[in-house]
Amino acid sequence: MAGQGTPATALLVKRGVAHRTHPYRVSPDAPNYGALVAVALGVAPERVFKSLVTEVDGGLTVAVVPVTGELDLKALAAAVGGKRAALADRVVAERATGYVRGGISPLGQRRRLPTVLDESALDLPTIYVSAGRRGLQLELAAADLVALTDARTAPLQTR
Repeated sequence: MAGQGTPATALLVKRGVAHRTHPYRVSPDAPNYGALVAVALGVAPERVFKSLVTEVDGGLTVAVVPVTGELDLKALAAAVGGKRAALADRVVAERATGYVRGGISPLGQRRRLPTVLDESALDLPTIYVSAGRRGLQLELAAADLVALTDARTAPLQTR
């Protein structure tokens, strides 16, 4: 598919990291967006991860969690040594990352933010994250995502 390049995919190519891109069609306003992306891709939903920009004690942090659960804000704060976490305002998240809602990737952000990946990712052969554009996912090894983002891993999701 022509025109798939994003800052996230450019970073993977530059670093020589094995990955695959997967286009899909799901309305960004659809309820349960992440689960619909998994269906569109034909993969188990626990392999599809969402990138959520949060504020922890006033600083921005990216939490990468499976679409099958919700982010445990207390667990995120604890993982980064903070006291209080909340989801960041959409405009703040988009400005900091350079991506739009529904297409925020943990990779290739305008301003590299601290990242925490839910530890369940480490049990999977590959995971899917946004490629930096709505309608395009990246498939890569969780270990590569950790290495490229200097991510911490921790249990982050509620079920």
